[in-house]
Amino acid sequence: MCRCLKVSHSGYYDWEKRSPSTRQIDNERLLKRIREIHEDSNGAIGVPRMHEDLRETGETASKNRIARLMASAGLQGWPRKKKRGRYHTPVVVPADVQNQLQRDFKALEPEQKWVTDITELKTGEGKLYLCVVIDLFSKLVVGWSMHHRQDRQMVIRAVEMAVWQRQESNHVILHSDRSSQFRSTDYQRFLKENALVCSMSAVGHCGDNAACEGFFGVLKRERTNRMRYPTMDAAKADLFNYIERFHNPRMRKRIARRDMEFQLFSNRP
Repeated sequence: MCRCLKVSHSGYYDWEKRSPSTRQIDNERLLKRIREIHEDSNGAIGVPRMHEDLRETGETASKNRIARLMASAGLQGWPRKKKRGRYHTPVVVPADVQNQLQRDFKALEPEQKWVTDITELKTGEGKLYLCVVIDLFSKLVVGWSMHHRQDRQMVIRAVEMAVWQRQESNHVILHSDRSSQFRSTDYQRFLKENALVCSMSAVGHCGDNAACEGFFGVLKRERTNRMRYPTMDAAKADLFNYIERFHNPRMRKRIARRDMEFQLFSNRP
């Protein structure tokens, strides 16, 4: 074999007995951590989110290094499905409703800015609709509801859940698109009764509600696009598991880590 590869016998035996390098040992340690995170996400997380999660735990590995390790182990994320364009028809919104966010999705404190939207999922029994309310400060899903019809009551239940968990009584901006559910009289009345300031996107501008659209994109890429739900109950159980047992705990860990880093920084002399 050495003659065929033109390698000296002594060089081969030296390589065979050589101890693993520091870089190799660190790669094995990092790959073990990558496997744990990948398995915890049910095989959904790709290189960008893997890099983000590792960085938050103190790892300094680059994206290229993580990509090489994941490729060598046969690990990859779940790709996003392409969507067709949609045609939008003009709609009329209440005269006092404006776009309060103007695509500024940063919040300096909790219960300052919320976003909400509806998405649909396919099941063996028909379509299931999911409405969520997300706090832009923590990225927590503070309210959600599911139903086989996307009516105004489903939307109100999601917002009601968020209001029920609210710690303060100050006004909160609640941003949505211009769907009929959000323009309904019952929905608008509910917002006013609970100190919520209605904000709406422009017609045909999905980027105006990019924070909520982004959550739905991640949800479908990481979970629902890979699943086949025979019943609506099966879909509801899986969505509950994703929101309350995967997404929200993950966001709470980020908040705790961010608070700890802020305290350490503020205590510096």
